[in-house]
Amino acid sequence: MRVISKKALQDFIKRHPGCAQCAIDVAVAQACLAYGYNDLKQTFASVDQVPPQYTVFGAGGNRFRIVAAIHYNRLSSFVRHV
Repeated sequence: MRVISKKALQDFIKRHPGCAQCAIDVAVAQACLAYGYNDLKQTFASVDQVPPQYTVFGAGGNRFRIVAAIHYNRLSSFVRHV
């Protein structure tokens, strides 16, 4: 899955340098092939779907949340907020 608009995530990591786990989670997301929410749930145990369009990931030992809009048909994820 391609992670697009990583600026929000990069800014967050600059403000919180101890959150190296967030960067690892992004690397796992890029390697993940998810064709639907169930596929995503198999890779990330701490993921929740928030209708109508957002998916929320727990990151950094579930201390932080990454809000993303995922387009499964394009295999792309847009980071909206951390």
